[in-house]
Amino acid sequence: MLAGPASARADDDQAEPVAEPPRVQLVLDVSGSMRATDIDGRSRISVAQQAFGEVVDALPDETQLGIRVLGATYKGQDKQQGCRDTQQIVPVGPVDRTKAKAAVATLRPTGFTPVGLALREAAKDLGTGTTARRIVLITDGEDTCAPPDPCQVARELAAQGTTLVVDTLGLAPDEKVRKQLLCIAAATGGTYTAATSADDLTDRLKQLVDRARDTYATTPAKVDGTDVCEGAPLLSPGVYTDRETFSEHRWYRVPVRAGQELRASVSIALDRPINLDHGVLLRATATDGRELVRGVDAGSGRTDVVSAGLRWSANEDGDDERDEDPGPAPTASATPAVTTVCLVVSNMFSPRAGTAKDPGMPVELTVDVVAASPAPDGPDLGRGWVLLLLLTLAGLLTGLVTGLLTRWWVATWREN
Repeated sequence: MLAGPASARADDDQAEPVAEPPRVQLVLDVSGSMRATDIDGRSRISVAQQAFGEVVDALPDETQLGIRVLGATYKGQDKQQGCRDTQQIVPVGPVDRTKAKAAVATLRPTGFTPVGLALREAAKDLGTGTTARRIVLITDGEDTCAPPDPCQVARELAAQGTTLVVDTLGLAPDEKVRKQLLCIAAATGGTYTAATSADDLTDRLKQLVDRARDTYATTPAKVDGTDVCEGAPLLSPGVYTDRETFSEHRWYRVPVRAGQELRASVSIALDRPINLDHGVLLRATATDGRELVRGVDAGSGRTDVVSAGLRWSANEDGDDERDEDPGPAPTASATPAVTTVCLVVSNMFSPRAGTAKDPGMPVELTVDVVAASPAPDGPDLGRGWVLLLLLTLAGLLTGLVTGLLTRWWVATWREN
């Protein structure tokens, strides 16, 4: 995808790399609270075991699956020892369905809930490579062992790259648990779901495992944006990763032909404490600096990912300066003129006291160029005569009724 260390050419014909099989690690809470019998009259652990069995049976052959547990072996009261209780019972790889189901079926709720440590170890289990990796965490309780705080661990994992996603499934209707699982999922671009029945858990677990096949087949290409448009990396459609420091502007270029539409989005992972009131701005400009379109997202308070997007058609601005002089009207076989659009990612973040500024925050930029689709026309007076007539009639009727009521009230008042 990249034509050089900091550029990617739209017309490169390089061979696509062979995608690795999707890798998924299921992380199951086996702490003592999983004995509770509040899901369809069954214990939480039995519902989870049934769901695991059905998911393993339906697993696509190409998926590499691993299973890690927490709180499954230590029965004592020593918190320090109990908070180290996490093991991988099925290594990540091609699945032996019989062994995997047997390993889960023998689990019995036992100990503490070291969610943060289990997530950190699960990421190590999945290793590195060119494919996206997913962790699916199933738990009924809040972490009882912090540090490490599981939400902070999720931010650390997100800061290492954009190829690890953590999805969370909550088995207990507890607000603290919900907030913690939401935080973990949001930090890595994952999802949170509350499973209130055996069917809910099974269906959602199957969806998440199957979704691993739909995530990026390869790691987002690393690219280095510049501080001006001129000489910025030239990007073809794809997904890119970069880093941006506080209040920085990073520039990229995208070639867009006549009749095409640019669609771009950016997400910045806030992997460290920042001050309130923040935002991210994604702009598309012409090479002479004229702004074509912008997308912005802003917030106040804690968040883990800030995103913005935009779309722009090469036909929207009739006086665009083209990189090529189109000259005479093109023939059917002529190559359409190309507009180089400058994309600039800006952030309005400021660090809290003591927050490290380097390395920059993780940035994921998605670029696509498709056939232009006309934007819907906005309403205008020239096309709204029927509406204007109705409004006029409504005004006349309202005035008439108001006048009659006023005359009746005045007449009544005089009589009295």
